[in-house]
Amino acid sequence: MSSEKSRRTANLLGICIRAGKTVKGFDSAVEAVKNGTAFCLLTASDASEKTVKEVRFYCEKYGIKFLATEMSKADIGKLCGKETAVIAVTDKGFADGFERIISD
Repeated sequence: MSSEKSRRTANLLGICIRAGKTVKGFDSAVEAVKNGTAFCLLTASDASEKTVKEVRFYCEKYGIKFLATEMSKADIGKLCGKETAVIAVTDKGFADGFERIISD
């Protein structure tokens, strides 16, 4: 995790996790999308093609932002205590922040 974008993403994700505004893991994140509590889904850079394809599908189906990060599953694991490839963000402000960082 060396780039400025990765560092900024990690910083915001750490704050988001401490604020309790994330749902970790594929199944839980998809459930958050289905019940309308997720504003965006983040994927790890080393997520499998199948996982990314399924995440994109649910994001398109439910009109949620899909954001691929430069962070690995291990990087995310260091922040949240659980190595995962998918995180749902359940706060609009945080979701907008991730979109600004990642689409820069």
